[in-house]
Amino acid sequence: MDAQEPSLKSPLISQEETLEESRHRFTKNEILEEVNKLLILAGPLISASFFTFLLQTISVMFVGHLGELALSGASMATSFASMTGFSILRGTGSALETFCGQAYGAKQYHMLGIHLQRAVIVLLLVSVLLAFVWANAGEILLFFRQDPEIAHEAGQYARYMIPSIFGFAIQDCLIRFLQTQNNVIPMMIISGNTTLLHIFICWVLVFKSGLGNKGAAMANAISYWVNAISLMLYVKKSPTCKETWAGFSKEALHGIPKFLMLAIPSAAMLSLEIWSFEMMVLLSGLLPNPKLETSALSISLNTSAMLYMIPLGLSAATSTRVSNELGAGRPQAASLTVCVATFLVATEGIFVALSLILGHNVWGYLYSREERVVKYVGKMLIFIGASHFFDGIQSVLSGTARGCGWQKLGAVINLGAYYLVGLPCSIVLAFVYHLGGMGFCIGFIVGLAVHGLGLLAVTMSTNWKNESMKARDRAYDSTAIPKDPLA
Repeated sequence: MDAQEPSLKSPLISQEETLEESRHRFTKNEILEEVNKLLILAGPLISASFFTFLLQTISVMFVGHLGELALSGASMATSFASMTGFSILRGTGSALETFCGQAYGAKQYHMLGIHLQRAVIVLLLVSVLLAFVWANAGEILLFFRQDPEIAHEAGQYARYMIPSIFGFAIQDCLIRFLQTQNNVIPMMIISGNTTLLHIFICWVLVFKSGLGNKGAAMANAISYWVNAISLMLYVKKSPTCKETWAGFSKEALHGIPKFLMLAIPSAAMLSLEIWSFEMMVLLSGLLPNPKLETSALSISLNTSAMLYMIPLGLSAATSTRVSNELGAGRPQAASLTVCVATFLVATEGIFVALSLILGHNVWGYLYSREERVVKYVGKMLIFIGASHFFDGIQSVLSGTARGCGWQKLGAVINLGAYYLVGLPCSIVLAFVYHLGGMGFCIGFIVGLAVHGLGLLAVTMSTNWKNESMKARDRAYDSTAIPKDPLA
């Protein structure tokens, strides 16, 4: 008898397969093979994330040579852009990790291009709204009682960065599109080349053109668009995307509401976390010694953000592996991915934490020569070291959530962890118990721990077979929409 063709009505895994999987114990070779798959994915993803992170950092470094006011304005504008723009777009685009990843695992290759188009449409519409926010950044900062001179500089910088929003939106969608196909080397090379070019662009626009800090903002916009156009050309011309990109289609317009059902909680899931950290920096300005507290906390969180590139890459790799395996009907392989990724990120977290703790009296000199700042940063880095361990665990489990499509639940857990536990704890420790910036760091750790424990509880109670069936339903349900290609 011929094998039964897969359908939504047929069981994803037969009873015999289920019994065999329940008895299966992963061998050493299977575990090592999974480690190899994750590292091959994570390495380029870590590099690409780091290069993208460097774009705005390099711009601020160039502006730093123009004077204190210009630097303060650019730094505030960069923080404002992260809170009100890039975090929202990145979170919204992460819904592709579920849709494209599961479709690729289910071998519904043509659907990846459809999902990509839906995401680009949604993110560009969101970008239009964000552009109005950035256009009024100066007035918004004044409303929140920021220094008038700095707010004016930041507002001007943000206005010249507006084109960045649209380039970033397209770039982020293409990165997710390639990531879910395990096609990560090209985007690492493209982002690396863009970062090198960005240094030259900043030098020309900041120092040679006379544009000053406006030139740095324009350099950001140019570099994001260079990256986006390079990725578009690769997707269009590369034979590796032949099956997943078949040109523009009206089919993309039919599934936008379904995409939004995951995209909105995806945006909330990421933005709630980032906003809580930025709020701690703003609140540090209300402490008795605001210059010292704000500087030390900003340095500590910046260090944490740079180190977070490693867990971020592992998180993206975990999301890809989990979504691919669930879409392919291999639930046990998906569970192995989560276990291996958690072990890897925990090992990395312990190593980094020990490095920060043992060298806490030295790291501060990388940012400042003032002894009181170095000593205070040294104390805070002990807590940042501990937070990095918890941050790594929650990042991999967040990747698991995106791979499975748990964004709504993830957003709820984030809200509770950071706004009902972490932030109140920070405020009490900083202002009631007078621990200052260290109180914020302890509250930060508590929020991360609660976030990680919440996701861990969900992950440990997961029925992977059911998740695989849901992934298959999601992948095949998308194909029910009649195809109507334009090209």
